[in-house]
Amino acid sequence: AALLLAFQVRLVMKAHSFIRENVPRVLSSVKDKSGTVHIPRISQYLYFLFAPTLIYRDNYPRNPTIRWGYVATKFAQVLGSLFYAYYIFVRLCIPLFRNSSQETFNLRGLVLCIFNSILPGVLILFLVFFAFLHCWLNAFAEMLRFADRMFYK
Repeated sequence: AALLLAFQVRLVMKAHSFIRENVPRVLSSVKDKSGTVHIPRISQYLYFLFAPTLIYRDNYPRNPTIRWGYVATKFAQVLGSLFYAYYIFVRLCIPLFRNSSQETFNLRGLVLCIFNSILPGVLILFLVFFAFLHCWLNAFAEMLRFADRMFYK
């Protein structure tokens, strides 16, 4: 459900950017009563939907070729990050809370479980950010030949 919600929020943000960039151009050409109204092509909109950006432009800087080795490396890093996060979760987080579920409620035990799972939780958070913001977005940017790689700004 969280992935579906994130995907829908991304689509709403992209639709808002597309409308915000194109409606003023169409309204100004209608107001000027000029014969030509610049409406984006479907291919431009589809490229924008898959490009790793939230700001619509008619043209984006493009690389001349796709480096398939780079794409494979980034997807391998995504898989490696997910497996490592799973390993950390299974080895460090689950055993703490499995034992606490069999005992009666104890505030001291709950606080100890939470403090013992802070470091693994932070490691998992860093791995997820690395896997998505660095590896996933760079892999799709390379496959689309998208040259502007300023994901962190």
